[in-house]
Amino acid sequence: MLCCRKALKHIAEGSSIVFISSIAALRTGSRLVAYDASKAALGGLMRNVAKEDARRGIRANTICPGLVDTPLGRHASAGRPSRTASGIPFGRMATGWEVVYAALFFVSDESVYVNAQTLAVDSGITGL
Repeated sequence: MLCCRKALKHIAEGSSIVFISSIAALRTGSRLVAYDASKAALGGLMRNVAKEDARRGIRANTICPGLVDTPLGRHASAGRPSRTASGIPFGRMATGWEVVYAALFFVSDESVYVNAQTLAVDSGITGL
């Protein structure tokens, strides 16, 4: 919050802040309590920033990616059956670009009336 407060003094009216969290904030399963708690805390931070600066037209939203096919994601998945593509509705991990496209929506003028929302980019894992 301290970092956001400092930055918000310099952010122009109508700007957008996008927090990147994880589906670990939305459901159990990672078995890493500190990780889950820190990702869930971003939701609270996002809601407070969204409310505090709405009068200036500043939007704050959160993206919660599921499993993403990156070197770190592949390393984390190694030896963990719960992180295999077989448990993902689309049958594969997301690409980094698929997460970026969600962020681009939030920072674009297409989302000018979207505030304090969480978007899971997870092939439906949290919704099904």
